[in-house]
Amino acid sequence: MSKRDYYEVLEVSKNADEAEIKKAYRKKALKYHPDKNPNDPTAEDKFKEAAEAYEVLCDPNKRSRYDQFGHAGMKGAANGGGFGGGGMSMEDIFSQFGDIFGGAFGGGFSSFGGSQRGSRRRVNRGSNLRVKVKLTLQEIAKGAEKKIKVGKYVECKSCQGSGARAGSSYSTCPTCHGSGQVTRISNTFLGQMQTSSTCPTCGGEGQSIAEKCHECAGNGIIRGEEVITLKIPAGVADGMQLSVSGKGNAGARNGVPGDLLVLVEEISHPELIRDGSNLLYSIFISFTDAALGSSIEIPTIEGKARIKVTPGTQGGKVLRLKGKGLPDINSYGRGDLLVNINVWTPRNLSKDEKQILEKLSKSENFKPKPTSKDKSFFDRMREYFS
Repeated sequence: MSKRDYYEVLEVSKNADEAEIKKAYRKKALKYHPDKNPNDPTAEDKFKEAAEAYEVLCDPNKRSRYDQFGHAGMKGAANGGGFGGGGMSMEDIFSQFGDIFGGAFGGGFSSFGGSQRGSRRRVNRGSNLRVKVKLTLQEIAKGAEKKIKVGKYVECKSCQGSGARAGSSYSTCPTCHGSGQVTRISNTFLGQMQTSSTCPTCGGEGQSIAEKCHECAGNGIIRGEEVITLKIPAGVADGMQLSVSGKGNAGARNGVPGDLLVLVEEISHPELIRDGSNLLYSIFISFTDAALGSSIEIPTIEGKARIKVTPGTQGGKVLRLKGKGLPDINSYGRGDLLVNINVWTPRNLSKDEKQILEKLSKSENFKPKPTSKDKSFFDRMREYFS
């Protein structure tokens, strides 16, 4: 039996461009698709014929050879045999040209023998869970490992999450034939309109259970608990959210589990204030300690430490302890501990103390003499935040 002219099959002229050929093929394929013509035994042949014509005419090299030599030029010339090498199966057609049809047939054309290609079976996914974890600054500085008990949906042990009773099994859904979707064609004044939706019988899974598990009622999941070990990296901050993959609620019927979202809640330190990766501490020293110099004790993340206050220290001076802050979660660096020195002014003086201070106030050393080294408050703040 001789083959028809490819241009005649698609009903296009020999001068038709690629867009016209593609449009014509789509029109023919939709018209003769076997799913739309279940009672027409010739539909499959016409569908394959249109695909064969398109396979040649959409390829510039094959089309040139066809225009010059006709069908004789196609023998053995197609890649890997192709249509010109003896024809391709329905699966080959859908594999190569299925993207042309978009979602016209529910995301993919069905092949024969009851199987589906490109069917959109729904994969059940468990929902995410959210928990809060409280951390001290010490735990944030070093990182922490926390064990928490989480109430959630877990896999049913009776059916191993399948939802089917022991000895029972899954079968192909009789409504959607395993595709997970049902297609409806309706006639409108614009012509036939086709819509696809999730199969109401199997919920988009493409399978149905012959006999459901009595423990989980066929869902494959039940309420339970799990102890989860959380590894919190060093340097996290209050309000930061971490995700632990696969530790959320289990997915129904051997589905994919959700994630566990961990919200960090920072416990305030009684003495230190956090500023990013830096720590701030403010301390008052006496006038005599500021004038004569002294050694003072301050808190750090690791414990107590002593620092020296040089003689003549002015109120508002900030001492920087390099590397005594918190690690930065995004780098290998570590912040500093900034100690703000405040000079305490006595409020209640005795008579003798007043006399001593009145005598000292007459000394030139006790009269303010700011130098270029004594920065103002605003200069110190600009330096700190620069």
